Order: sequence, then structure tokens, then C-alpha cells
Amino acid sequence: MAILSKDESQAILKKVIGFSTADECQASLDGRTTGNVRYARNSVSTAGASDNVRLVVESRFGKRSGVATCNEFDDATLRRCVQRAEEIARLAPEDPEYMPLLGPQQYLTPVSYAASTAAITPDFRAQAAGDSIALCAAKGLTGAGYLEDGAYFQALRNNKGLEAYQQSTSIDFSVTVRTPDGTGSGYAVADFTDAGKFNAKTLTQTAADKAAGSRNAKALEPGKYTVILEPAALVSDEGLLNNLMYSLGAREADEGRSFLSKKGGGNKLGEKLFDPRITIYSDPLNAQAPGGVFDGEGMPVKRMNWVEKGVVKNMYYSRFWAQKTGKQATPFPGSFIMEGGTQSVQDLIKSTEKGILVTRLWYIRDVDPQTLLFTGLTRDGTFYIENGKIKFPIKNFRFNESPIIMLNNVEAIGKPVRLNGNLVPPLKIRDFTFTSLSDAV
Repeated sequence: MAILSKDESQAILKKVIGFSTADECQASLDGRTTGNVRYARNSVSTAGASDNVRLVVESRFGKRSGVATCNEFDDATLRRCVQRAEEIARLAPEDPEYMPLLGPQQYLTPVSYAASTAAITPDFRAQAAGDSIALCAAKGLTGAGYLEDGAYFQALRNNKGLEAYQQSTSIDFSVTVRTPDGTGSGYAVADFTDAGKFNAKTLTQTAADKAAGSRNAKALEPGKYTVILEPAALVSDEGLLNNLMYSLGAREADEGRSFLSKKGGGNKLGEKLFDPRITIYSDPLNAQAPGGVFDGEGMPVKRMNWVEKGVVKNMYYSRFWAQKTGKQATPFPGSFIMEGGTQSVQDLIKSTEKGILVTRLWYIRDVDPQTLLFTGLTRDGTFYIENGKIKFPIKNFRFNESPIIMLNNVEAIGKPVRLNGNLVPPLKIRDFTFTSLSDAV
């Protein structure tokens, strides 16, 4: 039952709305069918699968609201879930930022679902893990990886006439490869909508080459260096570019809490803050990285430029803040796309006289939210470049850097690749700040 069709999900939601006695009622269904396999030390350690569907009901009386959830869908349970949401709503305080539910909306139709991914079996996962482990073992290396795939749906309905539905699929894979003596480490990561594009051997080979090549790293003095940041060094759950995108909120800027805040009040919308080659946008219809077409309130997500040729073109306006400031509300996109060129990482290396190749960054933490200054560490393959070639592996660094400064020090932009649901190019950056050394690999 985990993946319901549009008709099946809307039938349940219509019944829920029919049970409501509240002034406003909105109900959502989300479901997933997922599977995974995990391995370490060249041996599978866990594997599993899960199916779940969840109903969330929000009831409102005036400016008071209550929420209840359930995952059984017989009439008695649905009715009780609605009643519980209404009981909570009557007890809740009024919301000073209340906004009425949306009426009917028009949504885009992305290609966010691939039957090949939805049809993945345990045998498929086992084969991928086996291929990766076999490659590592043949090279005398040790691999640890995680593969997860899933099919998902979201459906939304309210008593104002709004209806929304979307299906999606994804397959995510990451692998870390280490040398037996623990002095070398490599990493590769990728995700796709269509499992037909996934190749565990190719990704493991990349990680294995980095692991073998990063043995016995040499120490360089901390300082400012030209760096080539691979996409995995730019985008992760807490990556530098993710943190930049999360910081485009208009309210935070207007209230003086953001790098987009202006002295004396207001924000920097329309100002040029980055290198003119920097353009970042969201587009649910992008074929390589399709995104969600509606947010949690049912607001339509459409193509939107956030940064265009270095200029901040749009910011996130919640419906409340948009009404308060007389602006158009802008939903937060599920993914973003950064425009790039045609150069590969190898091309960027060839064009570098002296610099450092960074495979990935991790343990990234805030230092100063108003300048977007972050600190973190390199890991899993950091190399010194000289005269267009990798000369030797180097010990990892701690960095202190802001994506604002970073995107003003761009020397070259490579070809975008999909990562973490986004499209991001490798970047060649001058004067990237490393502050200390780390003995970790």
C-alpha cells in the first residue's frame, strides 16, 4: 500500500475532508517503499526494506490549529484522527502569523519517477554491493558503502479546493575505500532518479584510485591556496552551497539576521554579490535533477532564478512575510542547479599551476551566520597539484571560508553533475583559507 496512485490517495483525502467540522481542514498523505544495503570491511553488514504511508490532518478554528497523524485508513481511524486534530485545535493558542489555506492551484508535471528504480530488488542491491566489494578486494583495499533506493508519493487536499499529487524515485550510493594501513582514503557519491544510470563499479573505482593515491600524505603549511573543489566538497547535507541556499530567506534579511541584511534595514535583493559567472536557479522540470512541484502548504514550485550573473534575483518569502512586506510568496525549492561550463575535474587540474584538489568537506559548522563564515575539514583524498598534474597526497586541512567570498574568487567552473538531488559543477577557487592541519585521513 506504500505507493498510492493519485486517485487512491485523493479518495482517502476526500473522505478525511468530509469528516471535518472545522472552519478549515487540510490533509496530506505521503508514502514510501525503500530498500537498502550497507557494507563495511568488504562484507555486507545490514540490508533491509520498509513500506509506510502516513496521513497528516490539520484542522483550524479561526486562527487556532491542531495536527494529528495516523497510518491506518479505515473509516473509524480516519474519523478519530480528524476529531483529534479538532480537539487539539480548540485548545491551541491563536497563531499571530496565521494565513488561510490556499485554494485550487496549477502544478507542473516533472519526470521525477522512473519505473526502473521502483522495480529494484534485493538481488539488484546485493549485486551492486558485491561488485563494489570485489573491486576493492582485488586491489587489496577495504570498502565501506551504503546504497538506498526508493519510490515515493505525496498527496495534498484541503476544503478550499486544493488538490496536489506527485510521485518520485531515487537511488543514492556512497562508498569510502581505505588502504590496509589506514593512511589512504578515497570517496565517491552519486544519486539518480533512474537506476539505469547507476554503476557501482565506476564509482568504487574512483574511490579506490583516490585511496591508493593518497597513501603517506605530506604536510603543507596552512594558508591561502588555489583549490579545486569537487561537487562532493560543495554539496552535502551541510555543504557550503547548501548553506548558501538555506540563507536566502527574506525575513531573516529584513530582520537583520542574514548576510543579505542591509545596514539601516531592508535587504540586498537586486545587488551583485558574486562573480558574474555565478547563476543558480531551481527548476522542477530539469531532466537530470527533477524536483518537487509543491511545498507543504501546496504552493506551486516553478522555475526561479535565485542568483543571476552574480546578482541576487529572488529570496524566499513565506506567505506571511510576503503579505506583511507586500511581496510575492516564493516556496522553498527541493533542489537547485548551478550553471557551469564543459570542463571536467581533470581539465581543471591540467589548467592549474599550483593548487590543491579537495575530494570532499565534512563536519561543517557555523562560525558567523551574518557573513556565512563556516569551518570544517577536508577528507578522503586531498592532493597537491603542480604544473597541471597531481604531484602527491597531502594531509587534511581545517578550513575557514564563506561561500560569499568563495563565489567571488572563482577562477574556473566545470561541468555540473547531479549530487544530493542538485546539479553542481566543480569549482576552481583562488585564496581558499586553510587554517590548520588534521591527522585524520
